[in-house]
Formats: sequence, C-alpha cells, structure tokens
Amino acid sequence: MSSNRRKFLRNVTLGTGALVTGLNTFATVTVDEKDRSFKKKDNRSDAGFNMCGYTAPKIDTVRVGIVGLGMRGPGAVERLSFIEGVEIKALCDQYPDRVAKAQNILQKKNLPKATEYSGSKEAWKDMCNRTDLDLIYITTPWKLHTPIAVYAMQHGKHAASEVPAAQTIEECWQLVETSEKTKKHCVMLENCCYDFFELLTLNMARNGMFGELVHAEGAYLHDLRSLNFDKNGYAEMWRLKENASRNGNLYPTHGLGPVAQCLNINRGDQMDYLVSMSGNDFIMGAMAKERAATDSFYNEFKDKQYRGDMNTTVIKTVKGKTIMVQHDVSTPRPYSRIHTINGTKGMANKWPEPQRISFGEDWIKEAEYKALEEKYTLPIVKHIGAIAKNVGGHGGMDFIMDWRLIDNLRNGLALDQDVYDAALWSSIAPLSEQSVANRSRSMDVPDFTKGAWKINQPVNLTLDGGGNTTIRTVPEEKLKTN
Repeated sequence: MSSNRRKFLRNVTLGTGALVTGLNTFATVTVDEKDRSFKKKDNRSDAGFNMCGYTAPKIDTVRVGIVGLGMRGPGAVERLSFIEGVEIKALCDQYPDRVAKAQNILQKKNLPKATEYSGSKEAWKDMCNRTDLDLIYITTPWKLHTPIAVYAMQHGKHAASEVPAAQTIEECWQLVETSEKTKKHCVMLENCCYDFFELLTLNMARNGMFGELVHAEGAYLHDLRSLNFDKNGYAEMWRLKENASRNGNLYPTHGLGPVAQCLNINRGDQMDYLVSMSGNDFIMGAMAKERAATDSFYNEFKDKQYRGDMNTTVIKTVKGKTIMVQHDVSTPRPYSRIHTINGTKGMANKWPEPQRISFGEDWIKEAEYKALEEKYTLPIVKHIGAIAKNVGGHGGMDFIMDWRLIDNLRNGLALDQDVYDAALWSSIAPLSEQSVANRSRSMDVPDFTKGAWKINQPVNLTLDGGGNTTIRTVPEEKLKTN
C-alpha cells in the first residue's frame, strides 16, 4: 500500500469511525480527454464530451438551492442540513407557505436563513440566476425536472433531479447535450440505488458471486390510490393528471436503476430495444366516477382514459441480457420493487420479504446469508448506515444518496450516476408509451452515450479517485439528539 493511500485512509473519517466507501474490486480509470468525444447517433448534431467518469473541480462548501417544497422537498432540506460542507442558501416553491415551512427546518437547527423564492411558477429562474450557488436540487412535479435542470446547467450550476429526470426522448437528449456542453453534472436522485440490499447485491455481483448476470427484474408496485385522489396531496392534482393522460410505465427508475447498475448498463453493455404492454384500467376510472358522484371537484377526472393498472416492459440488451420492469400504482397489493438479479451461479431477490439469496434450487440459510452480508456490505453502509436510519428517508437510503452526492462534489470525484443514466432510465417511460400505443411493438432504445458505453467503466463506489481530505458530517451522537 502506498504512503499516499495510507495517509488517505487515516484522514477519511466520519464521526468516530474510519471510513472507506468502497467496492474494492474497482480500479480507478482515467479517460484521456481525446477519448471523451464520440459521434452522435440518431442525427444528433455536434460531438459530445463524455461525462461518464468526469470529475468536476472540488467544492469545499456546496451551496445548494432547493426548488419544490411539497412532497419531497422538505425531506431534502432536513437531510442536507445534517451534512457538513453544505450550505442551503435558497429555497423555492410557487407556494409561499411551503417555503416558510422549509425555512423553519433551518431555523430549528440554528442554520443560516435561506433566501426565499415564491409566488410564481417560474420563481426558480430567479434562483438559478444567482452566481453564488453550486447545486440546484430539484423536487418539483415531473414536467419541471428537465426545464429546471437544463436552465441550472446553462447558468453554471450542477443539477440533481428527482425521478424521472425527463418525460420525453427529446428532453433526455436536452439533458445529455446540456451536461456535455456545460460540463456540469446532471444526476438523477435515484434513491433506490442506495438501498442497503441493493448495494449489497451490487457488491456481490461485482465480485462474481452470481456469475454472469443474464436477467434482472425491477418494479414500482405501490398502491397510490388514496394519495393520487387526495385533494390535499399533490399540488393541482398533478400526479393524478399524469395517470389520466399517459399509458405506459410512467415511473420505471426505482426498480430499473439498481439492476441496471448490476448489469453495467452504459458501462460495458447497453439497452437495445424494448416491448411494453399495459392491461386495461379496472380501478382508477371507476374511482374518479365514484368520487365525482358526491364531490364536483372530481368532475374533470371522471371521463378520463386512465393508464392500465399493470404495465410490463421487457428490455433486451446488446449483449443479450433481459430486464423486466413493471409499474402498478392502482391495485391493492403490498409495496414491492421486486429487485431480482439472476446469474449463471445464483440469484438475489428482495420482495416479497425477507430478502433472499440462492446459489441453487433453495434459498441459503440465515446463517450463511448473515456471513455474506457481513463480507459484502459496503463500508459506506457500515459506517453511515445507522446515521442514515436516524435521519430517515425510506429507511436511510435517501440520506446515503445525499451524503454520497455531496461527498463526491466536495472531493472532485465522479458521480455514481451520470447524465447518461438519468436520460436512459427516464427514457423507458416514453418508449413504453410508444410501444403500448402500437400494440406492444418493439422500440429501439437510444444510445445516449453515443458508443462510449463500450469503454466506460462500471460504477465505482470507492474514494480511490483522489480525494484525501477529511469527510465531515454530523456525528451520530448529535443526530440522536435532534
């Protein structure tokens, strides 16, 4: 071990424990600048700069502006407030009362007051026009994700967007081309990539425990009927309107993202084409009519053609692997993202719980599972997992996602997910809509890397990329008192 490496391991700390956040099977790979340009397909103009593995300049203190303070935004304010090296400088939402509530989160923690932007659907532009922000954190309704991310990058900020990052193929290309042109990161905040079991199976896959992966499954199976029809839920009923105007796999990335990483999609393999099928709507249309019968508020929703209750999308990769992704937000069933990876030597499956692993016809015993968990759980989980659970956010994965993003920006490291992942994973929604509308016809999946997937390296969760500064966050003892 080199003296620099030993020094790095001594200096990286979190609370009272030393931290090496790593998939230790990965080597750091540097791509020459001359290798970062690739010819675009689909008649896209101009050569692009390869953002996969790109390291932006270090940011000692990441100055953040958060836009969208309804469902997801307040949680982001809460989580980011626990991470040292972060300054939340701006809060934005069209509704002033939401901004005020988010401001209270900072006030209760004795943090500096953020500048407030509200009262307009485009207040976020004024926020992005500021010159003292490094990152725009986007938690708005879906249709605003791409416009805000593009505008932020054009005005010198990195962009982090809730899922999906885009709703159309053209928007996917806008994200890619803007990120390449500005050399600003555009990351989709796919929290499920940081779930404890997803990270465990990713590390096991990297170490060959499942052999060569041949098939994977992911899903978003979540009964959202009460929330979608709640007048006090999503602003202006935007999510119900999405379900009443589109038919396909509208929300694919929670199930898709983690398995795509296991399969090295965009980094050694690429999606080739997909087919998608939706059943009929047997539930949401009837609910709308039932509610309209007693509440005129729902009259505008009672005659809509709602998406099919279940959508199943199957993807084939260039190297012959298959991925199944499902979407169902309207039938009464337990929550599931499925998360199945199947290889030549074994498989892993999360739902229905408990999460399980198999290397044959039977699931392994609990003692063997615990041994594998101890060996392959990533150090980042071992050292901040308890802190993440204390902070909250889907069992801790939201905090790990945020901590990792800030940590990489502060150390000038490549991000775990890049703009090509954001575009590709998001593109499954509009492609599935096109397939459903054409009797499940196969649809080609665009190569947003423009051929760079052949040389891009697998997701690297180590800090071997160079940063040897002390990683700072709030100690676990302090978290427990808040």
